[in-house]
Amino acid sequence: MTRLERERLQADQRYNAALTALDEASRQHSAPSGQPPTTPAAYDSSLLPEVNKRWRILPEAGSARDTTGLVGRLRAFIWRIVGSSLEAQQHFNAAVVEHLNRNVAAHVQTSGAVAEAREAMAADRAARRHFHASLIAYLQTITEYVDSKDRALAGPELREQIVLTSERAMATSRAVDSLRAPDSGLQTVPGTGSLPESGARSPGTSFSYVGFEDRFRGSQESIRARLADYVPLFKGANDVLDVGCGRGEMLALLSEAGVRSRGIDVNAEMIALCRGRGFHAEQADALAHLQSLPDAALGGLTAIQVVEHLEPAYLSRFLEAAFHKLRPGAPIVLETINPACWMAFFEAYLRDLTHAQPIHPDTLRFLVQASGFSSVNVEFRAPVTESDRLERVNDTTVPSHAPPALREAIAALNAHADKLNARLFSHMDYAVIARR
Repeated sequence: MTRLERERLQADQRYNAALTALDEASRQHSAPSGQPPTTPAAYDSSLLPEVNKRWRILPEAGSARDTTGLVGRLRAFIWRIVGSSLEAQQHFNAAVVEHLNRNVAAHVQTSGAVAEAREAMAADRAARRHFHASLIAYLQTITEYVDSKDRALAGPELREQIVLTSERAMATSRAVDSLRAPDSGLQTVPGTGSLPESGARSPGTSFSYVGFEDRFRGSQESIRARLADYVPLFKGANDVLDVGCGRGEMLALLSEAGVRSRGIDVNAEMIALCRGRGFHAEQADALAHLQSLPDAALGGLTAIQVVEHLEPAYLSRFLEAAFHKLRPGAPIVLETINPACWMAFFEAYLRDLTHAQPIHPDTLRFLVQASGFSSVNVEFRAPVTESDRLERVNDTTVPSHAPPALREAIAALNAHADKLNARLFSHMDYAVIARR
């Protein structure tokens, strides 16, 4: 752990140094290096029409060579003196005008292109500054993101390890205390073996059952939501006993409803957890505890996901004792896994090593009735989600002109899907609810 922490700190230092260097380079690269050149003036062609009009400085050639009369002879004399120079000037003027006319379009395009290039360079410069700023902001969030991601990934696993470690420590402490007891010899540590007359496969401290329930049974919030429907059955009742109280979800719901209740469980860690939450709970074997009570001492009894842990003979004695310890009219709720549902049996029942045997809904209903309870009803709970059930063919999409054989095949396929869903993918749990 020391080596890993040292490597993490070194990696953080390298990352921060690289980020600082990138930030400085980005600032230098995006810093303005003087004012950008101003946009050049647009090409001015306003005088070009006048130039085209005035480039000729000589009269027509014919009139210049007219030598008739005194004026003609004088014009001819002067032309012989300056004519060649004036013709050369006019040829030059013609060449300049032609050059201006040919390049005016190019000058206009060049001026526009320069202006567009300047705007593009300014936009590119702004985009690069934005990119550099965004890159730095992104890199600055990586460390925080990675840290939060690590906490999110390690959170459940770390919590589970803490729970497991705590449970093992508590079990070890109790074992040491029991071995130190002068009159106990090498007695069995509570919770690690069967209590007197126990017929249950105890979820004791041989493995961490609190961690097991946290992982596979579900969160306390989800279990509370599933158990809330039972609370109205105990309206006005008191002295309700929650057998196998576990983490205390049912005790919490009853307490919030103003129902005085207490719990028992064979698992010491579960009892410690309930007591830590302020509930009245004690470690005890279910049958032995019931037999220690006077008749009609209880105003109600719940056993949530408990009876599947009991051997058949023990279960019968448990139900008989519950009948005598409940007051007339008091409710009893027994929730368990539904083994008639293939998915519940293979994904929930077989997963738990402490389960003794699956109990069919009809069987548990009969046992409760045989113990003397009346108004015995079975309520199926936790239906399998539609995504886990077999899909039916939508026969409404079949064309009306489809062959009869196709319709018959679809009907047969849907009938098979319904049968399999009813048997394999129905409800994960069920509860037998009765009254004394």
